[in-house]
Amino acid sequence: MLRAVAYSHQLLQERLAPGDMAIDATAGNGQDTLFLTRLTRPGGVVFAFDVQETAIDATRRLLEREGVSPDGFQLFHAGHETLREMIPARWHGLIGAVIFNLGYLPGSDKTVTTSAANTVAAMKASLTMLRPGGVLVMVVYTGHPGGTEEAEAVLEFAKDLTGDGFHAVEYRTLNARSSPPFVIAMEKQR
Repeated sequence: MLRAVAYSHQLLQERLAPGDMAIDATAGNGQDTLFLTRLTRPGGVVFAFDVQETAIDATRRLLEREGVSPDGFQLFHAGHETLREMIPARWHGLIGAVIFNLGYLPGSDKTVTTSAANTVAAMKASLTMLRPGGVLVMVVYTGHPGGTEEAEAVLEFAKDLTGDGFHAVEYRTLNARSSPPFVIAMEKQR
């Protein structure tokens, strides 16, 4: 059985190829951004967002250390709820995948977290950015203040997509003692 992050990466691998465009809505330490650049190069672009400058700096350092060409990514020191405004209009409707890792930046200030309102706004924007067959992947963590509320908002949003040209699924561990992350994925059908 795959853990949540490994499962999220499997979903991304199934949707992305060299030359594609992707979004990392929560850059964090840059691991998902790097993973996306490996799937989309050569010729693709990954757009990565984070509200913390330390996250953007860490992501940039990781990408440079791994030899990712600067034309393969764009980093935005901004909240993910701004992604529709920040990404050039020519890419709207062409994005192959979007990933969110909710919660806080590992190894950093745990009081700075994603929030239900901003995340739902970003999810709405993300779905408009996807191409047909594209996927929005949410890795949801509940072990922080506001995490349960955010998880409930993400689940309700996904459930309400019925009949709107999207297919939504949930993947989670059922027998864990703590609060392990789980995955919500939404595929754009048309």
